[in-house]
Amino acid sequence: MPKMKTKSSAKKRFKLTASGKVKASQAGKQHGMIKRSNKFIRQNRGTTTLCDADARIVKKFLPYG
Repeated sequence: MPKMKTKSSAKKRFKLTASGKVKASQAGKQHGMIKRSNKFIRQNRGTTTLCDADARIVKKFLPYG
């Protein structure tokens, strides 16, 4: 049987935690920081875990985790 391919876009953007949750960077931080408030920038540092509905979609693209 051939191996399943991982979506290249998904492996660049998401990682799976040990408990199986999907970790992603915060949205809205790529450009346009001048129009964002300092509070928004501060609160969206680092990474976050996706909700179950979104994580279910992403896991289809990462067959080997």
